[in-house]
Amino acid sequence: MAKKSKQYLAALEKVDTEKLYSVEEAVALVQETNYAKFDATVEVAYRLGVDPKKADQQIRGAVVLPNGTGKTQKVLVFAKGEKAKEAEAAGADYVGDAELVQKINGGWFDFDVVVATPDMMAEVGRLGRVLGPKGLMPNPKTGTVTMDVAKAINEIKAGKVTYRVDKAGNVHAPIGKVSFDAAKLVENFATIQDTMVKVKPSTAKGDYIKNVTITSTFGPGIKVNVSTFNKA
Repeated sequence: MAKKSKQYLAALEKVDTEKLYSVEEAVALVQETNYAKFDATVEVAYRLGVDPKKADQQIRGAVVLPNGTGKTQKVLVFAKGEKAKEAEAAGADYVGDAELVQKINGGWFDFDVVVATPDMMAEVGRLGRVLGPKGLMPNPKTGTVTMDVAKAINEIKAGKVTYRVDKAGNVHAPIGKVSFDAAKLVENFATIQDTMVKVKPSTAKGDYIKNVTITSTFGPGIKVNVSTFNKA
């Protein structure tokens, strides 16, 4: 186990690791215990009672946070003709087709999100080995394979985040920065929470949301009282 820093241990002393905090208390404590020299990201982590090995329990999607993430996303769009012009007008950072495929295959990754029109997916599919491991492959479930490229770009720029359950049944998602007003972090959290409840698989048995933790980039995790949420 990696040795914890003195700053982390000092922050951890402020947290009752046995207590389940309200979301308002958890957000306040995350801001208080942050010791990063930069504007750290605040993240929520869910442990869900699902079996990711089952196709109908592979939770994946995207949601637009009402207060954004505090990060400006660089958007790359694979499109041709009028859709390429539409993407440029909507504020895409990079727009193209075959030349961008070649550039990415050469090791270029100066972007955060990839959007593609359906007709481009045969070409984009050649990038699966390099985009897939980085979580950058366009997917209809996250709204990044679409003919409405302008809407996709606008949502991403406004604070759209993607989520996906991992092999252990966990979901992680950013809800903003520690510099955010606490009420805005709470509102962003509520949006993620509502989404997690709505995407509960009908085949999931037992407790669905087992625990929820909020943390900053380097800070300790703060457990949130799930009993105050809508029952899933």
